[in-house]
Amino acid sequence: MKPTKDLIYLSEPTLLFRHGQAMEDPRDGLSFLGPYDDAQNYGVKYGVIGTADGIRRFKSWVSKIQGPVSEEGMGRKRPPFPGFQAAFGIPWSPQPLVELVYKIEDLEKCVLLNDPHKRNFETVGFIRDRILKAIRDDEAKPEVWIVVLPEIVYQNCRPNSIVQKAIRVQATGTMRASEAQRSLNEPFLLAQMNADAEAYLYEPDFHNQLKGRLLEKGVLTQVVRESTVAHHDFLKKNGKPTHQLDNLQSQIAWNLGSAIYYKIGGRPWKLNGVREGVCYVGLVFKQDNKHPASETACCAAQMFLDSGDGVVFKGNVGPWYAPKTGEYHLSTHAANQLLSQALDSYRDRHDGKSPKEVFIHGRTMFSEAEWHGFKEAAGSASNLVGVRIYEAENFRLYRQSSSMPVLRGLAWQLSERSAMLMTRGYVPRLGTYPGMEVPKPLEIEICQGEADITQVLRDILGLTKLNYNSCRFADGLPVTLKFADAVGEVLISGPGAVNAPLPFKHYI
Repeated sequence: MKPTKDLIYLSEPTLLFRHGQAMEDPRDGLSFLGPYDDAQNYGVKYGVIGTADGIRRFKSWVSKIQGPVSEEGMGRKRPPFPGFQAAFGIPWSPQPLVELVYKIEDLEKCVLLNDPHKRNFETVGFIRDRILKAIRDDEAKPEVWIVVLPEIVYQNCRPNSIVQKAIRVQATGTMRASEAQRSLNEPFLLAQMNADAEAYLYEPDFHNQLKGRLLEKGVLTQVVRESTVAHHDFLKKNGKPTHQLDNLQSQIAWNLGSAIYYKIGGRPWKLNGVREGVCYVGLVFKQDNKHPASETACCAAQMFLDSGDGVVFKGNVGPWYAPKTGEYHLSTHAANQLLSQALDSYRDRHDGKSPKEVFIHGRTMFSEAEWHGFKEAAGSASNLVGVRIYEAENFRLYRQSSSMPVLRGLAWQLSERSAMLMTRGYVPRLGTYPGMEVPKPLEIEICQGEADITQVLRDILGLTKLNYNSCRFADGLPVTLKFADAVGEVLISGPGAVNAPLPFKHYI
């Protein structure tokens, strides 16, 4: 089929809020209508861990968002934040249930270690152990833990961070990562060497390692930088804030407010018009750089239901990566096993009924072997459709009579099974384009199974609005792929990452 001559416009998907009322922008819906689901009416039960200054700054920020937060920046008016209780219908007290205070001097013994593996392992352990001890010993039981991150952690505990030479602390028990990896199968004779090796079995990334090492305990966390909630306290030599966040204060309140509400069990909004009995599965692959074989990767699936809820399933670690093509593909058995987990979970939530349709979203084509495994898992009860989604690098759309980009929602159908879709672009509700560069369209192709391409485009456009971790009008990617890299990083962060299915909120 030849490409159509004309672009088609897909109307902006709406979201449902309280009493089933619909709006386009989640911030409008929360401000005027309230969240779709009620969380516990007693409010946010949370614990906080940080330095005395960090906790003070965070509590001050929570006090600030009790009322409206607004600003105008870069010529764009953002919807103001009306206050947490006004938006979400429950209180968020500035006083947490539990406060875990530590001295920065104690943290520096970990965070300034010269070895990146030791540095991150010890820093995560410093925070993790205090949270787990409080969970064991304290009568108060927070539903979510706020980790207020000092700037020294942010500076030194990212994957490529290097501690300044003048302040480095010499780590003991260091070794090569390859030696530590071999100890899994061939333990050292000395118990201390095996203990030292553990740090090298984890990725040197504080955020992902903290999430991964708390998964097995089911602990929900929200990591917040001190400089995000108190940026005027962190100044450059010229007296200006290190991070210019004056124009983002309402968006920060929206993002953190929405994430916290979701993590304590509430659903801020639901996608309107989602077809009953449909589920969407995003494939997650992450190469395991700790493994000596370069082909070794972790696979997982993110399943999103018609309700908007998400669950993450970890599959097998295996030789899924092909260095020559840069693509990931499962074996038939691994594909069957992964999708079977997701479909079993779906049936558990739907009185044993299988979904009518299952859409698998991936960034590459599906191999014959893995698609056979998916089909075996789905059986004849569900219509199985494979959809490839990726950003088109060499295609742009421009408007002749305006400096603004083309409308979000425009699509150019290339064939009965493929199309270009503008998930980014000018948004009439905002009166602007919420981006900086010329937006790239998504190239979407039905590469396995049968489905209507227009319906597939509508579904994907709707799934760009299901990011509860960031309360904005929409993302450029559907939620099935938006967090694929982040989820993969958590799953391969170390050997202790849990294999059991967990709600999506544990990973973000």
